[in-house]
Amino acid sequence: MNNRFICRFTRDLRLEDNAALAAAAEQGSVVTALILDEALDASLLRSPRRAAFFCSAVAALDAAVRERGGTLSVRRGDATTALVQLARECRADGVAWSASYDSAGRRADAALQGSLESAGLRAIIVHDAPAIPPDEIARDGTGYRAFQPYFERWRSSAVVSYDRPLLLRLAPAEGDAEPLPSPERYGAKAIGGEVASPQHAAALLERFLAGSALAYASARNVAARDGTSKLGPQLSFGTIALRTVVRSVVRRLENPFLLSEERSSLRVFLRALAMRDFFLQLAWFHPESDEQPLQERMRDFVFATEHPALDAWREGKTGFALVDAGIRQLKECGWMHPHVRAVAASFLCFDLGVDWRIGRDVWDRMLVEDDRAVATGNWQWIAGVGADLAQYPRIYNPLRQQRRFDPESAYVRRYVDELRHLPSPAVDRWRGMPMLPIFDGSAYPEPVLDHDTAARAFLERYRAHVAEQERGQSTRPISSHP
Repeated sequence: MNNRFICRFTRDLRLEDNAALAAAAEQGSVVTALILDEALDASLLRSPRRAAFFCSAVAALDAAVRERGGTLSVRRGDATTALVQLARECRADGVAWSASYDSAGRRADAALQGSLESAGLRAIIVHDAPAIPPDEIARDGTGYRAFQPYFERWRSSAVVSYDRPLLLRLAPAEGDAEPLPSPERYGAKAIGGEVASPQHAAALLERFLAGSALAYASARNVAARDGTSKLGPQLSFGTIALRTVVRSVVRRLENPFLLSEERSSLRVFLRALAMRDFFLQLAWFHPESDEQPLQERMRDFVFATEHPALDAWREGKTGFALVDAGIRQLKECGWMHPHVRAVAASFLCFDLGVDWRIGRDVWDRMLVEDDRAVATGNWQWIAGVGADLAQYPRIYNPLRQQRRFDPESAYVRRYVDELRHLPSPAVDRWRGMPMLPIFDGSAYPEPVLDHDTAARAFLERYRAHVAEQERGQSTRPISSHP
């Protein structure tokens, strides 16, 4: 078989367990391609750390392709123009790539598919990001809006593998290709080592499953402990497949010598992975939720777009130490502890009453991860407008959360320099204490508001809105048809 087919890499930067690569390999020898289009460039320009991670992952992919005898063809510009030209140069029959889940990505996929087919090329779009494709788990083709029934179906579904090394034949590309993307192009610095590679992702997973995963149920919310997998950026850019992670966790669960607590922790982690899939399927079946609340009743609820303390939240200077530590960790590392994310997001949406979309977009400029569909699902869940079916939003008390999940103030003192000099018990009681100017001539700020007062006011407004929506539904006339 002398046919050739293009595999366009998007957020699946690996050769292992790659659904798009497997689909292309079934058609013939594979020409690998990376298109640096306007949307990808914009995403990388928003976050230098993201750009550095991406460029490192592409370099690792390029090395893997060359090792297999192929060439990663890098093109810049419009995806349709670049792929049609590449197909003509290498006499390929079509292009396979992994589906996007955010609404803009979905529109771009559909437009590219139509353009390629108009040019006489085949276009194959496959599900690679989720462990279980949305179409395989959907109920009546509309998906699940509640997590628990989704999870029950998800955990009973088979997770396939697309590792087919004997089938894979990589072909050298023809024509002129662009150089690999460099972090300097995006205002970033190269990251050392191979932290953005399939090898590093596999090592992270192996280390996690051998250690922290066995205490995940109790440690996942403790901010100062390194109790999470740290796989978010790797999954976002696909240096490892979520399918691979899920299968590894399931195999670990088969160990008969695990303690019951360890087995329980692995199941909690598996549930967290399913939540990622859940948000992807929500975006797949409800593309409007990218900018609108999933809950119809909350689409008329008014969040603020401004607040006197919004800049303080952005800078990690709200006077609530756990919130500020999380924001500062994000600014410093491009990552924030998952539970602290929930507390910081809750503070924005409920204490400040600011729109969840503003928070999502602020964090998008700091996170290494580039996963809008998952980010949207998480933000809507926290803001009480998404798939969480609780009667009222869960409003986190940042002081209580600090006392419970950072009792020694180790996390807070690590990221809030102004409080680092205080002994652990004093951090929780710093209010009213004389504070020395530590940095830039200013001490740690007083709280920007009273949490209890702000939370009560928001909850009253939320309840009034829900009650009004319910009254409207109860008085709405039932339409009749002749």
